[in-house]
Amino acid sequence: MTHVDAILPAAGRISGDFAAEAGAGVKALIELGGRTVLERTIAALRATGRIGRIVVIGPEEVTAHPAARAADAALPEGGESGPSNIRRGLEWVRDASGGHADRVLIVTTDLPFITPEAITRFLDACPLDLDICIPLLRREEFEARFPDFPLEYVRLRDGEWTMGCAFLVNPEAIIAHRARIEQVFALRKSQLGMMRLLGPLFIVRFLLKRLTIKDIEQRCLDILGCTGGAIHGCPPELTFDIDLPREYRYAVEHIG
Repeated sequence: MTHVDAILPAAGRISGDFAAEAGAGVKALIELGGRTVLERTIAALRATGRIGRIVVIGPEEVTAHPAARAADAALPEGGESGPSNIRRGLEWVRDASGGHADRVLIVTTDLPFITPEAITRFLDACPLDLDICIPLLRREEFEARFPDFPLEYVRLRDGEWTMGCAFLVNPEAIIAHRARIEQVFALRKSQLGMMRLLGPLFIVRFLLKRLTIKDIEQRCLDILGCTGGAIHGCPPELTFDIDLPREYRYAVEHIG
């Protein structure tokens, strides 16, 4: 795959004692080794030589931060859902290039260990016939890179898995199916809502550990109306994100 543009959602907040310890209320502005996670992410993308335009979307403290100047654009968040803000980025990329690109890379801004090599490996592994490509790692692969860090995994019939935080997408498909995608996003924290969406048979099979990655891919196709696939064996650096204090402390210790 040649050059792609990149969208960096940077609206993820932390609060309370966690924010006080990390020194920031937005995850993208957490500093590690003298650089914010946002700065690390943009630098890694640039260093691949594979990324064209970069657009950051977040609150004012992010868009006005010096780290955001390394991007081609910094857009204010809309106060809406995560997918709505990503759509803002997709529309900016479309307008900047005079039309929809074939593919756009979406990378969250809470990946402290992100590297150019991790991004390149993911891009090279993504087939062009899928609308959404998602990095997936087996437990053994993550623990080989981060052996002393406990992580929660999804247990399926074909192994224990964790998902990454970078996505290669077909912009036209995402915009065409945005209503359904936003519905899924809105229900992500409602067990009852997700059960209704996925269906009782799917839930039972999951609880009985009878589901496989292929089963989930097919169900996503049925629900979202666009094609998607898990990219196996992706770099663990794309899966280690900062959501909790223990993840922040681990990053501080290992990045210095």
